[in-house]
Amino acid sequence: MIKEKIKQLSESVFEEVVGFRRHLHANPELSFHEHETSAFIKAQLDRWGIPYTACADTGVVGLITGAGTGPVIALRADMDALPINEANDKPYKSKNPGVMHACGHDVHSSSLLGTAFILNTLKNEFSGTVKLIFQPAEELLPGGASIMIKEGVLENPKPAAIMGQHVMPLLKTGTVGFRPGIYMASTDELYVTVSGKGGHGAQPHQNIDPVVIASHIIIALQQIVSRHADPRLPSVLSFGKVIANGATNIIPNEVKIEGTFRTLNEEWRDEAHKRMKKMAEGIAESMGGSCHFDIHRGYPFLVNEEKLTMASRQHAEDYLGKENVIDLDIWMAGEDFAFYSQVTNACFYRLGTGNEAKQTTYAVHTPTFDIDEDALKTSTGLMAYLALKQLGN
Repeated sequence: MIKEKIKQLSESVFEEVVGFRRHLHANPELSFHEHETSAFIKAQLDRWGIPYTACADTGVVGLITGAGTGPVIALRADMDALPINEANDKPYKSKNPGVMHACGHDVHSSSLLGTAFILNTLKNEFSGTVKLIFQPAEELLPGGASIMIKEGVLENPKPAAIMGQHVMPLLKTGTVGFRPGIYMASTDELYVTVSGKGGHGAQPHQNIDPVVIASHIIIALQQIVSRHADPRLPSVLSFGKVIANGATNIIPNEVKIEGTFRTLNEEWRDEAHKRMKKMAEGIAESMGGSCHFDIHRGYPFLVNEEKLTMASRQHAEDYLGKENVIDLDIWMAGEDFAFYSQVTNACFYRLGTGNEAKQTTYAVHTPTFDIDEDALKTSTGLMAYLALKQLGN
């Protein structure tokens, strides 16, 4: 059976995949700068005789063609790291100060390499084509996915569907999670500058206090979610950075605010943008100041195509056992895989990497994030199995 062959190959390549992951983890590169990572991936594909092309500068697109004609399925892994100083004391700790694979993209890339090895080994036993997408810059707008799509990554050959996986330390190692339909949120960055007239804190009547104006704006904007959003539609508005560069007795001339807005509906997203801007500008003007409200439109919401995702969930149960496949809830984080999901059938699922005994339950985007490397046994074989099942093998 093809399943047993995949499991055997996954076991045989496991130590090598661990080595891939540790090399990538120790040598992280920031978004749009993944040159060494790209070269490393190309070197492995060269070893196995898998043809590839470049895309979006550092991106790599490999192609594995089966023995017979059939559909095309794309598999995607992201490659970039985050600007975080790693706090783990491991042999594979980041060698690049201030840069860390704190979101598991080293896992995704090394796993897809392992999957590529398995599928390439079995290419005479299946029909169809598998497109391997090693994508740069998931962590930084405009997102590497949007650039790769513009450069034709979903053409020549055109995949019928695309699949991706992402680490999740909340799930135990050996498990995976699926959710059909809308899964992850759109992400917009908000940059607000509130201007007034600074002066001495003991003479507020002679000033236009942008700190007070900014405070009113932050509180009032919460009404966008609490009083204008449909309560059945998840929306998040959070401000995480406020800079008022005055002093105990100095009112500054301006205050800068930065935040994020996330939701799961494009029409409401556009309406919320207009409401936020109008409300903030109106409050500032009514209090004698002014407000510049800049919205950096980010990734769209991510939707998992129902039929593809339900079928993939069933195949995962077949490969891992029903008890190791979890139903996921909506996740208000963002992912640029969403761009793929807006233009083709997509399935984005979660890979469990958590193990309390190994202290791998720390959240992503933290300096102590790490994985239970036994998860690499699941990640490589399962993706290969899902790909072949979707190709009809």
